[in-house]
Amino acid sequence: MTLQQLEYVLALDKTRHFVRAAELCGVTQPTLSAMIQKLEDELDCKIFDRSRQPIEATEIGKQIILQAQQVIFQANQLKENVYSEKKSITGSLNLAVIPTIAPYLIPKFIASFTSLYPGIHLKINELQTSTIIEKLRVAEIDMAILSTPLEDPKILEVPLYYEKFAAYISPTDQIYSRTELSPAEMPLDRLWVLEEGHCLRNQVFNFCNEKTIHSSTYEAGSIDTLVKIVDINGGYTVIPELHIDLLTESQKLNLRKIVKPEATREISVVIRHDFVREGVLNAVAECIKQIIPNHMLDARLKKFAIKL
Repeated sequence: MTLQQLEYVLALDKTRHFVRAAELCGVTQPTLSAMIQKLEDELDCKIFDRSRQPIEATEIGKQIILQAQQVIFQANQLKENVYSEKKSITGSLNLAVIPTIAPYLIPKFIASFTSLYPGIHLKINELQTSTIIEKLRVAEIDMAILSTPLEDPKILEVPLYYEKFAAYISPTDQIYSRTELSPAEMPLDRLWVLEEGHCLRNQVFNFCNEKTIHSSTYEAGSIDTLVKIVDINGGYTVIPELHIDLLTESQKLNLRKIVKPEATREISVVIRHDFVREGVLNAVAECIKQIIPNHMLDARLKKFAIKL
């Protein structure tokens, strides 16, 4: 029995597919199949029921997988401790970010991270929340930055910062004269929103106490498009705090605070519970702390390093 065999078992359990598990492990499908079969022969039991599609673990296989997770976690933790003592952060990092965060964070993050940690090969994917969760579960990505809570027991959330929303209103709209707005004063018949799949869309409807939109003929794919639509077509939209710096001075006159209650979203870095690269996690957090205004940062993140 080897650690490599246990890693193959865990990969197959995550993907439930031999080809995808082999791709995840960077080996050929016959190699992965042969190594798992060899382990099953050694243990004299079947870890997976290959007659089912997708593949499922047997009852005894589920117990083996739980023990394998503990063994691999401890082995990876040992490696991470050694790297930490050497002050060495190397390897690769596959990071995912949702589209309503990426424009404000990623350009500066790439510059900061690659400068401070040249030993890490950084890959960033811009994906919607549902896709991120799916890829995180099967270990196709290492971590993600998105809006939380997700309420998924298999995913660990570490809050990074809290971002308020503001209403962006056309001067032609009847609510433009208000100095601030409560959710009850925000009519959905003139609200422009993001297309389905964006968590920001759901957050807007949540604080407006509504789930459906009544009259908009176009649902945008980006915040910048929403602002331009309001400028030309009237009505209003809701934008995150970090987008305000991208507005012109004249556009900023169209902003109104949302109050009673304030509309805010929590932004977190999320990882699987078996993630052990504490140094990499803190490297990501430190770069974000340099980018996000201090008043938005989570109070714990300002004072403490992240401990797994």
